[in-house]
Amino acid sequence: MPATAKTHPGSPEPERRPARDRPREKAGEDYFRRPQSVNEQYHPEHVEAEAQAWWRDNQTFRAREDPAREKYYCLSMFPYPSGRLHMGHVRNYTIGDVMSRYQRMRGRNVLQPMGWDAFGLPAENAALQHGVPPASWTRQNIDYMREQLQRLGFAYDWSRELATCQPEYYRWEQWLFTRLLKKGIAFRRTAPVNWCPKDMTVLANEQVVDGCCWRCDTPVERREIPQWFLKITDYAQELLDALDEMEGWPEKVRTMQRNWIGRSEGVEIHFPIADAPAEALRVFTTRADTLMGATYVAVAPEHALAARAAQDRPHLAEFIESCRQAETSEAALETAEKRGMDTGLFVLHPLSGRRLPVWVANFVLMAYGEGAVMAVPGHDQRDWEFARKYQLPVEAVVVPEGFAGDPASRVAEAADEEKGVVVNSGEFDGLGFRDAVDAVAAKLGRLERGEKRVAFRLRDWGVSRQRYWGCPIPVIYCDACGIQPVPDEQLPVRLPEDVALDGAVSPLTRLEEFVTTQCPACGGAARRETDTFDTFMESSWYFARFTSPDCDTAMLDERAAYWLPVDQYIGGIEHAILHLLYARFFHRLMRDEGLVSTDEPFARLLTQGMVLKDGVKMSKSKGNTVDPEDLIARYGADTVRLFIVFASSPDQSLDWSDSGVEGAYRFLRRLWAFAVAQGATVRRAADSDPGDPAVRRELHALLRQADYDYRRNQFNTVASAAMKMLNLLQDAAGTQTPGRDATLREGLRMLLALLAPITPHIAQALWRDLGFGDTPVDGPWPVVDETALEQDQLELVVQVNGRLRDRIQVPAGADRQAIEAAALASEAVARHLQGKTLRKLVVVPGKLVNLVVS
Repeated sequence: MPATAKTHPGSPEPERRPARDRPREKAGEDYFRRPQSVNEQYHPEHVEAEAQAWWRDNQTFRAREDPAREKYYCLSMFPYPSGRLHMGHVRNYTIGDVMSRYQRMRGRNVLQPMGWDAFGLPAENAALQHGVPPASWTRQNIDYMREQLQRLGFAYDWSRELATCQPEYYRWEQWLFTRLLKKGIAFRRTAPVNWCPKDMTVLANEQVVDGCCWRCDTPVERREIPQWFLKITDYAQELLDALDEMEGWPEKVRTMQRNWIGRSEGVEIHFPIADAPAEALRVFTTRADTLMGATYVAVAPEHALAARAAQDRPHLAEFIESCRQAETSEAALETAEKRGMDTGLFVLHPLSGRRLPVWVANFVLMAYGEGAVMAVPGHDQRDWEFARKYQLPVEAVVVPEGFAGDPASRVAEAADEEKGVVVNSGEFDGLGFRDAVDAVAAKLGRLERGEKRVAFRLRDWGVSRQRYWGCPIPVIYCDACGIQPVPDEQLPVRLPEDVALDGAVSPLTRLEEFVTTQCPACGGAARRETDTFDTFMESSWYFARFTSPDCDTAMLDERAAYWLPVDQYIGGIEHAILHLLYARFFHRLMRDEGLVSTDEPFARLLTQGMVLKDGVKMSKSKGNTVDPEDLIARYGADTVRLFIVFASSPDQSLDWSDSGVEGAYRFLRRLWAFAVAQGATVRRAADSDPGDPAVRRELHALLRQADYDYRRNQFNTVASAAMKMLNLLQDAAGTQTPGRDATLREGLRMLLALLAPITPHIAQALWRDLGFGDTPVDGPWPVVDETALEQDQLELVVQVNGRLRDRIQVPAGADRQAIEAAALASEAVARHLQGKTLRKLVVVPGKLVNLVVS
């Protein structure tokens, strides 16, 4: 037991062991079957074990399709099985569980599943460190983390649990890929990548730190190797257009996706190559109005023109090779030193015929556009800096409307990137931006040297990884027949799990029994693909498989039509681009294969805030983490859940507070003690008994606000309403007013219903003890009694010159004249009117009266 997990105040027990050390069958012992009313003190470990056992024994959260009921599919992004939950996990999954339980109590048919994003490089690293196969390490972690999730009382349908490393799961990913291959959506080509020469694998841009491999610190190279891709660019416009209709998503996420897709309207321009006029260098630009100011062109180091020029220029070949040591991401190239070298080649300006030098530049990416840019240093700052560095001409061809000075003066110290009126451009002089673009495009079209087109920043999705622990790509290479998809009857291509890793090449490349196979077309000797899929592939469709997890005849079955789309998806905003965009794309691939009928996978998205401690994000590297398991052992899961919900609204950051946790625990102990003390009274009262009107009015006002807050995901104010409700009931219990007992019964049932989604264990225990039924899980949700909110008398504030002087009681239906009379009849008010003239009397219905005097 960690030193922090001491016996909590009021508990007669010795220090308790963590969950992993306690036998799970204890939940079924007779102790937990005894009426909870005999336990005057709150022991969360007993309460929670009993509730979880009851849910498990009754399969409470097993979801079943029911066309007669409105469905609600709530999903939190599934975790990577790293071995232990952290507070970010706990917050994410608590938010989703509160939503799910609330919707179920409102009568909806709820599906809330859980699974594991189980493939990935961390498992390989751990396997190397601990000397165990990644499969064993992963499954052990899954078992441990599953128990942690269960101890938190999350209402998951565990019968639908899946792990992406299961062949039964990735079989269908392979199956879909073979269809995409036949459609041409999946394709293979050579592409520049970040390459670690020591680990001999491609690295994602995020895995390159200061130009070196994040794991072994080896300088990263830029290489071109064959890679598998999916044509997400074929869906770019559809993915972009649909964002306008996705009102259930945060605008920030939609904006990030719009920017990532990056639609641009511009002109493709063909620059004839000087020594081979039949060939042309193609560039795309959104500033065709500046075409007459182009003074050079730049190509990527991997471009064919660069390779041609380097054949007899050793210095150029060395420069191109040095560019291989750089990262390939846009962000890295944006901050890197801009370097280049003249190729000695020229292209011809498509309109003027002027010879423009061709430079190789490290900031041009082969993967973007045609791997070439038209450089206009007068009107692009990056081009201007490059031109100044290498003493290339800078010309001004755009000025502000009405400018009468020398255009060159505007580009002497920096590029002028503002749009304006075209100058120094012959027949295009005097035209504004749009007219100039149209005129330039029209002339290029007549000369067959260019045309208008739309371009996207979005690139095709590279799905190959030269790693072991991933889904095998279902492709066979035959010298005679070429690339062949693995036939359906041979799927899944199983990943061998009993392997030894050396930290260098993937063991798949050396497993002869895996690599060697037969060509499905000719039957001859062939070899398997040894790359595995990017793990984003598995996480791009798991939400759909949860609807049909046991189907062994298809990727999805008819149940998907009932549950999809996901009604509420929950996860961090860091997934706004890659995961969420890939999932939207993958859903469309399944749609076009006839597997789903909707366009979008997630109707609503909530991006929860981070968990902070002392103002900074919790992380192991900062040493400021809080272990959820220690908290559960000390306070119970309900306390952890209540604090997480109460401390902040879901979309805001949560700043950790030990005193806040203590406060949540004190509230639950107070609730327990009060409910136990009032148990006999509550059980004796009847639902039909009349209640105390004044207390009922306050109870139903709090219920109305809490229900409104639940619907807008403001769970912190729901918890606040529950605390106010308990205070109100405690005050009521100390009176002898008529209807007190019935009011306590109604109020406690209302309070426990409000808390059931947030603190489900204590709510269930007290619900049963007070005789409300077996469980509040299925409601019914309390209904606001509008008649209880009606008032015979209203209390109004009376002010004189804006200062409070009295409070008066008036009939609820009193008119303005009666209210004025009651205010003037007040003795306290009369004292402040003596010797003064009443200038104005203002009545704010239902709130106040203000008398203005002088």
